[in-house]
Amino acid sequence: MTNHEAAVHAPRINFAKAAPKAFKALIGFDAAARQDLDPALVELVQIRSSQLNGCAYCLHMHTGDARKAGESEERLHMVAVWREAAHFFTTEEQAALALTEAVTLVSHGGVPDDVYARAAAVFDETRLAGLLALIFTINTWNRIALSTAKVPGTDERVA
Repeated sequence: MTNHEAAVHAPRINFAKAAPKAFKALIGFDAAARQDLDPALVELVQIRSSQLNGCAYCLHMHTGDARKAGESEERLHMVAVWREAAHFFTTEEQAALALTEAVTLVSHGGVPDDVYARAAAVFDETRLAGLLALIFTINTWNRIALSTAKVPGTDERVA
């Protein structure tokens, strides 16, 4: 049995059932975070954070959500290499992706002033706060999915 097979078959806690108040609070925080943000931008941020965190469950979920919302396959393929493919993304999306990377990888040197300033230049305070909150929530969702061994392709939102 490989490590992957063991992880898939090992029983883990169902966080939503075991901690319903915390789970519902996170759902509320997530909903509030995205309130003033473009839905396409929301998915790009969630995809990039999930890529960086290696969260296949969330990556599968958010690429599917992005497709359903009309996102192109071409742009989805470019998210991981957005700097080299910057012309696929708006100035706002590029700033959001840079901030997503900095916050997601915060232990690698914090959030650089230039990255923060780039985002602050294109987002007003309300939307910047929402973007930060969105990055916080997707990182939390990634950690829940990874810690509890969620299986990609089993989106429990439809259950």
